[in-house]
Amino acid sequence: MLRFYTSGESHGKGILAFLEGLPAGLKIDIAAVNAALARRQAGYGRSSRQKLETDEANVLSGIRHGITSGAPITLLINNRESENWLHIMSTSEIDVENEQVAEQLESKAIKRFRPGHADLAGTVKFRQRDIRDVLERSSARETASRVAAGAICEQLLNYCGIRATAHVLQIGGVRIKQDSFNLSLEEIDIRVKNADLLCIDDKVAEEMKQLINKTWQDGDTLGGVVEVIVEGLPIGLGSYTQWDLKLDGKLAQALMSVQAIKAVEIGDGINSANQSGSLTHDAIYPSHNASGLPFKRITNRAGGIEGGMTNGERLVVRAYMKPLPTLRAGLDSLSFPDFAGTRAHYERSDVCAIPACAIVCKAMVSIILTGALLDKFGGDSVIDLRNAITQYQLYCHQLGKNGSTDSDNVHLTQPAAKDLGVKK
Repeated sequence: MLRFYTSGESHGKGILAFLEGLPAGLKIDIAAVNAALARRQAGYGRSSRQKLETDEANVLSGIRHGITSGAPITLLINNRESENWLHIMSTSEIDVENEQVAEQLESKAIKRFRPGHADLAGTVKFRQRDIRDVLERSSARETASRVAAGAICEQLLNYCGIRATAHVLQIGGVRIKQDSFNLSLEEIDIRVKNADLLCIDDKVAEEMKQLINKTWQDGDTLGGVVEVIVEGLPIGLGSYTQWDLKLDGKLAQALMSVQAIKAVEIGDGINSANQSGSLTHDAIYPSHNASGLPFKRITNRAGGIEGGMTNGERLVVRAYMKPLPTLRAGLDSLSFPDFAGTRAHYERSDVCAIPACAIVCKAMVSIILTGALLDKFGGDSVIDLRNAITQYQLYCHQLGKNGSTDSDNVHLTQPAAKDLGVKK
């Protein structure tokens, strides 16, 4: 079973990720992890903090000589700006009588709630005397740990022949016209590789930038929609047998846990509510490809999941992000602790973080899919995992042949594994 946790505060010493259950023997490319962290920090419309920090993942455990050992993996991402917050974020008792300490505490004090944030509910829930105790942990800075762990999980998925990508569909009211359904993952990756908005349409990206510029001048913020696409998933990840085993439910929970995400869609989920059944479901046809599955589809409105399980088609998941709640222009709010009417507190924030959201969402999808893969196929080492996947794929490709569904006579052979595209 894969387990994943994070720890740390926005302006504390660092952000940590804990990843337990990854099999031994996987070669880890830390440069690829750091590249993902860099992409999370990039994007048009980000705040000045992204220029102050250069995130790098420091491996504290679970990887030896560049290879996973099977032990829990711990990653640390230092907050380089923490030196300016030593008194405010001190983990030990401070001297409030000290003039320097008192001055720093007062300058960084948060005395007004920010609508749309965790400030109000969190302060009341935990009986806090300082709103900053809520802000520091609820901040989207925490997503750096998700991206680092997700980048490692993505490397395991790649090892098993599974590939993922992510891009921006919409910012504010500006949406791409081109449907990504007909594009290969390679084409999407090429188009967004050097795109600071991760948009596959350069013309639409320019419209998005104009909107971001205007929104910044207005002191406002923007939301949008991102799409994560995954190919190469075997049939049957997840399960229909219990509510908490359904893969679409796990994906929705993981993506809804990302700061500012308010809705999740799989396939044509939202649009299907307006359609009839005949225009919603994906018909199944026989396939006579000797080296492939005995069935095929010409549509993928389900987005790769039926009955809580992967069905062999491309997984398509979209996350809807609300406009960021920290507005430079501010909103009506209340002061703390007297709860008097005032304007909301403003702390350095992005105008638009949709490109970063795409990177974070891909990381969360990678974590969930890795867990589902390990739940089905197990394996203490990557060799065991790969062999189990290969044997299952051989069974799937034998379905319908000679009128049998029995896998007892399906044996793992190197030529067959190679034919199926399983990486060594």
